[in-house]
Order: sequence, then C-alpha cells, then structure tokens
Amino acid sequence: MESHCPNQEDYPMNTQPLIIDGHLDLSMNAMEWNRDLRRPVADIRALEQGMTDKPDRGNSTVAFPEMRAGNVGICIGTLIARYAKPTHPLGGWRSPEQAWGMVQAQLAWYDEMIRQGELTMIRNGVELEDHLSAWNMGETKTIGFLLSLEGADSIVTFDHLERLYERGLRAIGPAHYGPGTYAFGTNSEGSIGDKGRELLKKMDGLGMALDTTHLCDTSFWEAMDCFQGVVWASHSNCRSLVDHNRQFSDDQLKALVERDAVIGMPLDAWMMVPNWVKGEYPPVNPQVTLDQMIDHMDHICQLAGNVNHVAIGTDLDGGFGTEQGPLDVDTIADLQKLTSLLSARGYAEAEITSILSGNWLRKLRQL
Repeated sequence: MESHCPNQEDYPMNTQPLIIDGHLDLSMNAMEWNRDLRRPVADIRALEQGMTDKPDRGNSTVAFPEMRAGNVGICIGTLIARYAKPTHPLGGWRSPEQAWGMVQAQLAWYDEMIRQGELTMIRNGVELEDHLSAWNMGETKTIGFLLSLEGADSIVTFDHLERLYERGLRAIGPAHYGPGTYAFGTNSEGSIGDKGRELLKKMDGLGMALDTTHLCDTSFWEAMDCFQGVVWASHSNCRSLVDHNRQFSDDQLKALVERDAVIGMPLDAWMMVPNWVKGEYPPVNPQVTLDQMIDHMDHICQLAGNVNHVAIGTDLDGGFGTEQGPLDVDTIADLQKLTSLLSARGYAEAEITSILSGNWLRKLRQL
C-alpha cells in the first residue's frame, strides 16, 4: 500500500502552539478497533456507521490528520494488552503469552507507521530535540511518540521487558483495571508484591519512567516508595472533584508534585464531573466541556503553588468517543481551544505553554 504521509506543501508551518498529549491508545485503535488512523476522523466514523460491537463506534476523535491540524506534534502512545485470570471482573487475554502476542501486533503497526513516515519514535533526548526542532520549523509533519506500556501483564519474564526496551519502550504503568501481575489497578486493592518490586527495580536500571495512572492506593504508595526514577501520571484527574478510586487524592497529588511529576488531564466525562452514568446521558452533554478539564488543572495548580505539574493526557478514543466526552471536543484538533480558555481563567502565556507542552517536555528530557 502506498504511504498516506502528507506532502510537506499540504501542511505549511503551524503557527498554533505545540500540544503534547500524554496518553493516546493509537495502536489499540488500529489493531483492535480496526481504525486506519491515516484517514480523517470523518472517514473513520463513516466506515463505522451501524456497527455496535463497541460503544464508541462512529464517535471517534483521533486520527493523524486531526493531530496535525491541532498541532499535536508529540504524544505518548501506548501498548496495551491485559492478562485476566478467569475471575477478573473485566476480562482480557487468557494468558500472559497471548497478551504478549497482542503487544507484538501493536508494535508491528507502530513499525509500519514509522516506515511510512506517519510517526517517528522518540527514545532519547537527541531524538526528542531533533523531532521538536523539525516540527516547530515546519520541516516535518511526522508525529513524534514515546512508547509506553499501559498495564504490565504482557511482560511474561524480565527478558521480555528488556526486549521491549530494545524495541523502544520507555515508560510503564504497572497496572490497568483490576488485579494485575505486577500491581493492583483501578477498582481493586492490594500490594505490588515481590514481582512488582522487581519490575520497578528493573525499570529503574533501564532508566524507564513509571506511570502511576491506574494504580490502586496501596500499590501507588508502595511504588512511589520503591521506584527512584522519573515519575508521571499520564491520564488522571482529582478525587476531590470526582470521588472515585480511579482519581488521585490530594495526598497522592502532593506526593507526585514532590517527585516533580506531571499529571496529564483526561477527557473521559465520568472522570471530569460527578454522577456521570455511562450510557444514560445523551451523546452531547452540555454539562461537560473543556472548562471541567481546567477545573482539575486548577485544583492541582493550587496544591502545587505553580503550573509545573499539570499537562494534557486526554485518553481520547481510549474506549470512549464523543458520546462520553466534552461537548466542545469533536476531534483532538479542538484541544487548541484550551489556549483561549486558559487565558480567560487568568493563566499567563508562559504558563499556558507549560501546560500545553512544556511540562511534558521537561519530563521527556529526563529520560
């Protein structure tokens, strides 16, 4: 198949501020949702009309053309494949080896997108600066991504971890939903145990980042005590605004701030406002807008005393679409609306730049 990578003349130098999205499930959408992200969002939606296998069919928000249009030039792109024992509440792959196999399929897709010039992998500071310079100068419209593993269940052995590192993996969130091999995640509770501690030790040795998103409270505190390296939370909101174990308490947020972590704000509606019931509200809900994202940002800024620890981590198309997202976000390109919204809240230009990209750049430069 011919590459769909845009010609440079089709995308002149973007004068909008750079946006870095700290959490996008690109390969999951490609390999499990069967979405060709080279196509515009409108095309993807049209192809899904009448499909009912996923709740967000026909409501997607993320594709490469819209990322370029919104100047989302860098993201943290995930690998995700949950292993689930028969008693797991949400299910998943029946064995770690099957989860490993899905991760390999997702890696193969990333490799092909790199070959076609749609994406470029960022593995170190030199590659980050090279991509950042080329993107800002309008010399490339190839989207940069740092590779992260959401849920570590697919790491069959620590040899598998080293193999993933050699393939470019630079961050891991040890758990996803429910009990995992290396930690307990959302809607569960328990210790990281010996396996989790060993994983974190190996990650430290490789210079990888720890993504604390989805860790249950006990696993969170143990991981923070055990892990010495770069820490962030790619897509988590504030428990004091929406009371759920998926969110971080103020004590957890303060601990992250003390570690110079960055917390990316997600756009899943049930995490943004209280009492959202999935599937019961109309697809366009005026209760939820980007202003609620800024409410969560404001809360963390007040706790920290500065803007250095909030960023964007939308999780757009992470199992939900416009039916469960903000009213004013039709596609990922609408993140550019944050500039005027933050300004209206009193944020200065330099602070807005930090939120949109600068804070993530600080953390990526530490790897």
